[in-house]
Amino acid sequence: MSIKADVQLDCKGLSCPMPIVRTKKAIDQLEPGQVIEVQATDPGSLADIQGWAKSKGHQYLGTKQEGDVLKHYLRKASESELEQEQKPPDVIQNEELLKKLDSGEDFLLLDVREPAEYSYEHIPGACSIPLGQLEDRIGEMKKDRPVYVICRTGTRSNLAAQLLTRHGFSKVFNVIPGMSEWTGPVIDQKTPFIG
Repeated sequence: MSIKADVQLDCKGLSCPMPIVRTKKAIDQLEPGQVIEVQATDPGSLADIQGWAKSKGHQYLGTKQEGDVLKHYLRKASESELEQEQKPPDVIQNEELLKKLDSGEDFLLLDVREPAEYSYEHIPGACSIPLGQLEDRIGEMKKDRPVYVICRTGTRSNLAAQLLTRHGFSKVFNVIPGMSEWTGPVIDQKTPFIG
């Protein structure tokens, strides 16, 4: 893949949500049609960049990997191509989710982090579908069942919640601030199992 970028953005060493935050600011400075190359080392940045670009109307051109660096290419949309700002999904705080888990209410807890993040630590009963696979796996979920979407900070889960809403899910909630500040029970690989 050979793509000429008008601007390069260094996001190496940053994790979600910082590559998206920096990309948003940088793309605002571009003219429509210009291309930005976002250099990142976070494996989750691929799904984040793709999801964010799609949600805003910018064109995701592709990703090239060179060693540990992922080079993501986006073309800035023209005014007519930009998606209308979507209503943000309903939000629920970590503490509220913990109460819902304790209540025994029927809902799907959807963890959209990358598999390595999920296996390292996740909430018991959470279903793992990484953001980058969500659109292809949407048929696995019932549209009338409440869905609580969680990630590390609330950024990927926000994109996932918007995607689910666009696909006809009516009861979707973004859990914030997410796993970065979760204090409830977890299944983790950090603690050795004693049986």
